[in-house]
Amino acid sequence: MDPLHLPRPPLAASPASPLWDSGVCLDLIDQLWALRAAMLHNEQRYAEATDLVAPHQRASARNLVHFLALRATDLRELQTRLAWLGVSSLGRAESHVLANVDKVLGILHRLTGQAWQDRSPEEPVGSVSGPARLACHAQALLGPVVRGRAVRIMVTLPSEAATDDALVRGLVDAGMDVARINCAHDDATAWKAMAKRVRRAAKAAQREVKVLMDLGGPKIRTGPMPSGPAVLKLRPVRDPCGFATEPWRLWLRPIDASTTPTASKRSKAAASPTASTASLATDSVPSVSVDGEWLARLHVGQQIHVTDARSKKRQMLVASLGDQGALVQGMETCYLTPDTPLSIKGRHQRRVHTTYPEGIAPLPAALRVHRGDLLTLSAEPLDLEQPSDPHAMRIACTLPQVIGQVCSGERVWLDDGRIGAVVRQASPDELELEIVHARDGGEKVMADKGINFPDSHLDLPALTEKDLQDLQTVAKVADLVGLSFVQRPEDVRQLLDALQLAQGGALGVVLKIETLRGFENLPELMLAAMAGPCAGVMIARGDLAVECGYERLAEVQEEILWCSEAAHMPVIWATQVLESQAKTGVPSRAEVSDAGMGVRAECVMLNKGPYMADTIRTLDDILRRMAGHQAKKRPLLRALRAWGPPG
Repeated sequence: MDPLHLPRPPLAASPASPLWDSGVCLDLIDQLWALRAAMLHNEQRYAEATDLVAPHQRASARNLVHFLALRATDLRELQTRLAWLGVSSLGRAESHVLANVDKVLGILHRLTGQAWQDRSPEEPVGSVSGPARLACHAQALLGPVVRGRAVRIMVTLPSEAATDDALVRGLVDAGMDVARINCAHDDATAWKAMAKRVRRAAKAAQREVKVLMDLGGPKIRTGPMPSGPAVLKLRPVRDPCGFATEPWRLWLRPIDASTTPTASKRSKAAASPTASTASLATDSVPSVSVDGEWLARLHVGQQIHVTDARSKKRQMLVASLGDQGALVQGMETCYLTPDTPLSIKGRHQRRVHTTYPEGIAPLPAALRVHRGDLLTLSAEPLDLEQPSDPHAMRIACTLPQVIGQVCSGERVWLDDGRIGAVVRQASPDELELEIVHARDGGEKVMADKGINFPDSHLDLPALTEKDLQDLQTVAKVADLVGLSFVQRPEDVRQLLDALQLAQGGALGVVLKIETLRGFENLPELMLAAMAGPCAGVMIARGDLAVECGYERLAEVQEEILWCSEAAHMPVIWATQVLESQAKTGVPSRAEVSDAGMGVRAECVMLNKGPYMADTIRTLDDILRRMAGHQAKKRPLLRALRAWGPPG
């Protein structure tokens, strides 16, 4: 009979048979020996994969397969019994699995009067060396830690970082330890400029700041859609009761740039208290083009009469004139199209002069879907020459080869999980989707939005042609490279081979766990990555939440943290950390709690935002405070100063 399933003595101790008597201890010893045997047997099962691991990673690979054997059994009852005895319950053994089991076995042998030979010297991974290996690997991949903070801070660089030295210096000075460049945006010239500015700012600050470049990967998105109608909505600012408090503003520019308002009218603009030429240049004011001769007839205070797209009578007031045209405003909502007439009356009100606005950008095409609607996802691109038809419930896919790999009954998520569907009919050319998850008022399906197939086994290359081209720049510029949408060990090996060809074999590799299949294959992915010099794991919680289900995300990220610690592989805690503060300047309470959980990783990633420097400082403060309370899964019992003795 399996010792793990032998009959257990009752948990409640009696005076005649205390819980720690020899019978209880002997039973626990049997279970632990069985666990130990399973760990050693697991080494044989993974022998082929561990043989490919780099020599300096062998001990970590061995510890990982021990962890997998340990967690293949439900240990909760065993943990309870060990805790009652006052010995380790194996709950924090990830970094040194076999050594921890041996320690408990040694204690139980002593309690029962049996001889025990200490096996600690035989084990390359112990309670001290295990965490030390993780710390060493984290430093090799992510750089040194800042004093007082054991967790690094990674920041995604915006496009402006390619040209703005002050922006990059501000990020470095605020505490950025790793700069992330997303290869899905910008180009090689911009990436090189970003990395150059990061290196320069780090040198000035006398710090080491690593550069991570994320490959775009085979991102599945909704394809281009025909443009929507050209409509410009102008609406005033309203108070809570719906009354207009500030007018909308519109910049009228001449179609012919050489035709500008006369000098006399410019002088009127300069004297106008309503607006200044400086206000005309603000980027927040939309603009349209109109006939230059018509524009030259305007004067400050004049009324422009409009019949908008809804046949509503509206008036625009000419607020000011400048070198480039006129600033007009209104207090009623107005919809402009290229067919909307803008009319003014001539001298003595005898003649009406009319022009039509040009340069109105078409609205992004969108389909509104409701629960129960049928939507076709096609392998064929849509005809962009035809105007958008809101009743044609059809969209295209940027990777048409996935269509034939999806089966009926499988789930599909659109736009980061906002829209959920089930495949009702599947063919090599198209999928008929029934919308099953959407808000009551419906949702918009737009172009270039992510598509997830959590139930489908998609055979996609980990590296696209663009990724292989980008690796030429990555090998010259970066310190580490992120492998997006990694799913199979072959994906990792392909990247390592491509890095060797690009003379980037010394780069660290970050496995971005974004899909359910990637999560399920995580141990094999880690073992494959251990063939390189150093590797880490990014918990990409955005796509992962869609793939696994939001209700399961907390469980999944915990398991990734445990498995990574067993492999002595550093973890990057990513996606939407302090996102509200980065975008608005003020964090939410939930985000602060989430950021505090990041102390269990080796690095926390922030995304882009106008308040990024302040967000870095906030995260730095949170991580420093939490460092005194938590180290991985282990709570630290720092003295609590809030509840001192009275007096």
